Amino acid sequence: MQLTSQQSLPVPQAIAWEALNDTAMLQAAIPGCESITATGEDSFEVALTAAIGPVKAKFKGKLKLSDLQPPTSYTIHFEGQGGAAGHGKGQATVRLESTGPNDTLLHYTATASVGGKIAQIGSRLIDMAAQKMAGEFFTAFEQQLAVRHPRAADSVVVAAQARPGLWSRLMAWLGLRGR
Repeated sequence: MQLTSQQSLPVPQAIAWEALNDTAMLQAAIPGCESITATGEDSFEVALTAAIGPVKAKFKGKLKLSDLQPPTSYTIHFEGQGGAAGHGKGQATVRLESTGPNDTLLHYTATASVGGKIAQIGSRLIDMAAQKMAGEFFTAFEQQLAVRHPRAADSVVVAAQARPGLWSRLMAWLGLRGR
């Protein structure tokens, strides 16, 4: 299986890099992720529950980051066991590209191979499950980014709304009072 895509992130590249290396944030964004535990420098153990077609299983796996080039790119090597459901291994390359002061484009390519019951499901269902998980991950990841790093303009509006007197003075100064 190979999955290649890109995703726009509403934060500067340095913040995107920091978020991609924040295990708590990743755990909250990865569908079915129960834990991410550091086991060494750039090495992690992961536990998650995933459904691929009719097969649902708990997977335990290992992740290893390599080719780190902060704040631009890295490669993730992964392998996991899902008991009777099967196993998988592969790698993903992740590259960040700044497209503006508060925008970053994340490019990724993942390749994986699976065995056991999962392999019997068929490549079409496996690809669909991978695309669905990627979509769910990026939706949750962007929500986490929005909570932790709201855009500067959004921060001004939120701060002004929290202090109505300031908001009223700002609106009056802009000539928008009563509109």
